Amino acid sequence: MIRWGFLGAGYVAGVAVAPAVHAARGAVLQAAAARDPQRAGALGPVTVHPSYDALLADPDVDAVYVNLTNEAHLPWTLAALAAGKHVLCEKPLGLSAEEVDVMDAARGPLRVVEASWYRWHPRIRLAQQRLTEIGAVEHVSAGFAFAGVPDGNYRLDPLRGGGALYDVGHYAVSAVLWATGRGLPTDVSARTRRGPSGVDLMTEAVLDWDGSSAEVRAGIDEGLGQWLVITGRDGELELRDSPYTSWKDDATQLWVSDGTGTERVNVPATDAYQVMVEEVSSVLSGGPGWALPLAESRLTAATLDLIRQALPWREVQPRDP
Repeated sequence: MIRWGFLGAGYVAGVAVAPAVHAARGAVLQAAAARDPQRAGALGPVTVHPSYDALLADPDVDAVYVNLTNEAHLPWTLAALAAGKHVLCEKPLGLSAEEVDVMDAARGPLRVVEASWYRWHPRIRLAQQRLTEIGAVEHVSAGFAFAGVPDGNYRLDPLRGGGALYDVGHYAVSAVLWATGRGLPTDVSARTRRGPSGVDLMTEAVLDWDGSSAEVRAGIDEGLGQWLVITGRDGELELRDSPYTSWKDDATQLWVSDGTGTERVNVPATDAYQVMVEEVSSVLSGGPGWALPLAESRLTAATLDLIRQALPWREVQPRDP
């Protein structure tokens, strides 16, 4: 049984991860700490601590879930590791590959896992299993864009790791990387549209490898939705119906096309947050299960680094298509 402590009681912790821990096998929500103790208590932990430091000093906590804004991921992951706790941290794990490297160097025998929860969804696993049926991947189109970020939200604050690329671009870029399996792209071009605060409201990037390519789009002020289409030499995989955020009530489909037709594979509704908690808890207990490898999180961070480095070549105006 893994005894979880929550640093932060934000929206995702309240609506998704805390309920997942309560429902999961092999896990218990032992403690929580937040700026607002009432919000921490609303998560239903055994103990509410008055501070993050007090939670990290709790000997009854085995592992910590970091549910804080992006710029706080590195310092509080390091603090949890120094306290001898395993870490499950919200994405993006680090704001750069260098930050992920710092975590890796500090963890010793402990585990650091990025809570990129969509990776535990059975449709994603099925898509990965069936990649061999479409032959060598030649192109991936991946995107995630939504509208409605309120004023004052951390996503609009560059000092708190805001911006579309860190927020929803992380999903699309990570999907491109597992789909292609090619490691870091060899060439990257990108363009962006920035808001008044300086964060990117929209970023597009083209990633190239020898023999394959990908197009990525991330937006936080446009209602384009989500898409993931993987085109291989011999066919195509398409994940429809919210490939990155399908949740417990959402039945989904995987479309597999070859030269003879298209198969629509139904995937039952699944709470991927609960699957994540159960499997990570199992891994931390020495049992079976799967945890997102730190090397994959570092690869995603390094690719995001390359995209950000490529951004200055053009800034898109709002009227651009």
